Amino acid sequence: MSVSVAKQGYKLGHGDHDDEHDEIIYQETRDMRLMGFVLFLATDVVLFSSYIFAYVYLRNSIAPTWPPIVDGHQLPRLDTAFAAFNSVVLFGSGVTMHWALEHWKHGNKGRFNLFMWLTIFLGLGFLGGQAYEYAHAQIGGWNGNTFGASFFTLTGMHGIHVFIGVCFLFALWIQTQLGVYTQHRFFGLTAGTLYWHFVDVIWVVLFFLFYLW
Repeated sequence: MSVSVAKQGYKLGHGDHDDEHDEIIYQETRDMRLMGFVLFLATDVVLFSSYIFAYVYLRNSIAPTWPPIVDGHQLPRLDTAFAAFNSVVLFGSGVTMHWALEHWKHGNKGRFNLFMWLTIFLGLGFLGGQAYEYAHAQIGGWNGNTFGASFFTLTGMHGIHVFIGVCFLFALWIQTQLGVYTQHRFFGLTAGTLYWHFVDVIWVVLFFLFYLW
């Protein structure tokens, strides 16, 4: 909406030269769109923070031992080694996404395609690993106890964000094949990279809370 309004306003004042107008409007609105996207990520930070603080409060105020005791037996700890491997998969996808963007900036579309697809496959691999852990975690279900409810809620919410991110990256890749972005105009790819790094950072916090603390 802001782009179309700005474009119409520019045409009224400067005539009708589409290529020149598009470039000027892109430059003028890029920072506004970037700020809007950062604010969107900030709302997600607030969402995750509220659940994280709730988990920390419950852990410190309800259960004298952790993992908590259920039916006379202490729940087992989560599989830290497997989670660490799965974390490497996700963090690796952050590296490949960074290089995908860099190769696009330098006009190397072949390398961009390679690293973009590596990012998508690694994201799917992380989700597969999370599904495996859900199937084998012996901590009760969503409504079984505080530990299980907190774990499945927070990591499930993060998993949904990863899935959305995978779909987002696939849509961006399709747009690159259709010529939506150029070597100098690629805001969508920048937004996709920021979003992917965001899910990486959130996972660092969740990994510490559930596997190391």
